Amino acid sequence: MAKVVERLPGLPKRAEDAHKGDFGRVLIVAGSPGMTGAGCMAAIAAQKAGAGLVTLALPESLNPIAEVKLTSAMSRPLPEPGAPVLGDRAAELVLEWAGEFDVVAIGPGVGRAVETQDAVRRVVSDLALPLIVDADGLNALAGRAEVLKDARGLRLLTPHPGEMAGLLGHEGVSRVQADRVEVAASFAREHGVVLALKGAGTVVTDGERVHVNVSGNPGMATGGTGDVLTGMMAGLLCQGLQPFEAVQLAVFVHGLAGDLAARARGQLSMTAEDVLEYVAEAFQIVEAAGAGADPTAVMAGVRLEEQGTR
Repeated sequence: MAKVVERLPGLPKRAEDAHKGDFGRVLIVAGSPGMTGAGCMAAIAAQKAGAGLVTLALPESLNPIAEVKLTSAMSRPLPEPGAPVLGDRAAELVLEWAGEFDVVAIGPGVGRAVETQDAVRRVVSDLALPLIVDADGLNALAGRAEVLKDARGLRLLTPHPGEMAGLLGHEGVSRVQADRVEVAASFAREHGVVLALKGAGTVVTDGERVHVNVSGNPGMATGGTGDVLTGMMAGLLCQGLQPFEAVQLAVFVHGLAGDLAARARGQLSMTAEDVLEYVAEAFQIVEAAGAGADPTAVMAGVRLEEQGTR
């Protein structure tokens, strides 16, 4: 049985003489027609989580859009297999670039083209770096999760219940939801991954430890919030946090940012961009609470503050 973790890890420390190279380099592989924003939000979220340098790699036809949307994050165009999606040559380049980065994330908005799914599986198998797999990156692994067992680096997965069912090779979302903790912990243990099973009470586990998140709200059930989480995970991981702690902290701060956004905007109207807007304030709250903080107590303090403003 996995050990239950109840306390939050501390944020990365920053030396007075630090420079951007000290806080890690993130590569986010993302994008397809109609979903360029997914990678852009992930890139911005990685920066807001403290990453020193962030690069978004996306199909070359979409790169001009990223150049307009991003200011302090960089972009790199990837060759296209005759259509503006990721293909085998893109996978080759991502593998070649590995020495320039500390963490890679793949999946936001990449779509489900056959050549893209093949490219994702190649990167998952062969990349010798920590790799966060999200969104359609997870769909590329549906029914083929065995590739994770022999992967060359650590893999961190962020499935929602439907994607989790796909990873398990069945369509039974109800089976996933019936015992979220055990399903997540068993999969993580068997495949050697760190996993965040998203939803109300997101389950974070590496198979040996498990944490059930207490932040967040139904207003976050809107397109793009998962891309924000992926970027935050990458941003924390590249700064040297241990993988379980990076995922646990990213999930909590992400949910807290969503709670702050809901307080300001209301759950009905909030968007992923609203969550991004409140990430910095959420990190400030967690920093003030300190390492080892009780997440339930942190949330209680936020709710008391909310009542005091009414």
